Amino acid sequence: MMLFIADFKKLVKIRLTMTVVFSASIAFLIGAKQQGDINWLHWVILTVGGFLVTGSANGFNEIIERDLDKLMKRTADRPIPAGRMTTGQALVLSLLMGIAGTYTLVTLNFIAGLLSVFSILLYAFIYTPLKRKSPIAVFVGAFPGALPPLIGYYAAFSQNDLALYSQQNAAVIVIIPLVLFIIQFVWQFPHFWGIAWVLDEDYKRAGFRLLPTMKRDKVSAFMVFLSTLLMIPVSLLPYYFGFGGIVVSLVSVAGALLFSWYGLKLFLKCDLAAARKVMFTSFFYLPLIQLILLFDFNAL
Repeated sequence: MMLFIADFKKLVKIRLTMTVVFSASIAFLIGAKQQGDINWLHWVILTVGGFLVTGSANGFNEIIERDLDKLMKRTADRPIPAGRMTTGQALVLSLLMGIAGTYTLVTLNFIAGLLSVFSILLYAFIYTPLKRKSPIAVFVGAFPGALPPLIGYYAAFSQNDLALYSQQNAAVIVIIPLVLFIIQFVWQFPHFWGIAWVLDEDYKRAGFRLLPTMKRDKVSAFMVFLSTLLMIPVSLLPYYFGFGGIVVSLVSVAGALLFSWYGLKLFLKCDLAAARKVMFTSFFYLPLIQLILLFDFNAL
């Protein structure tokens, strides 16, 4: 039983899944705060549904990449390439999680369920195959990667509430979720490119092409630096649109400047040490900003 649980955690990529669920659940609480009341039962439903949907997408990803995972050190011990789980078993688990997760989110509202299906399809069946074909995969993957806050935010509203806000205060269901989406969308470029730089040699064994030029060079480093610079104006969007306070704005800009400093060092040195700093900064930046935004949120 313990071995199955350990393998299940690897199949669903537990750390990545928990990061996604955190992002969606914080966005849900922001949506609830906008309405002035938190339905904790709905929050639990979202958390469970989000976990199942994300786990399903990651499961499909590992099924598709099972032969490639054997080639990389960091993935060789995953349950399918290691031979501890068959493709059929993983497929059944992934399908069940996808169906159960989508159904769970649909009980909150139709938009949350629809976006969850879209995220599975885009991540598993478009982004995953693209990783070996072109660096454009990072751009494509940024869309499903930025959907969790959108799903979480909309899940905080009933279908009737969404209809009501669309007539009385459209900014609530358009501007706020769109800004949450944009922040997570832009963040993914320095995040994934930082990881791709650090793990470039391992990725090459599987033929993954994730760096902008497909190699550690000055142009790729410049693209990473540029993507960190973009975080500065993006981090000010909540304040600009009036739903982010001064605290989240200051912390966001400070974090974005730190991001940019490490991005500049990577551009100047093109070394692993700077790339690791970009990567580790990305790990902490997004959850920290989302959490502070929750407590420094102003309802529109």
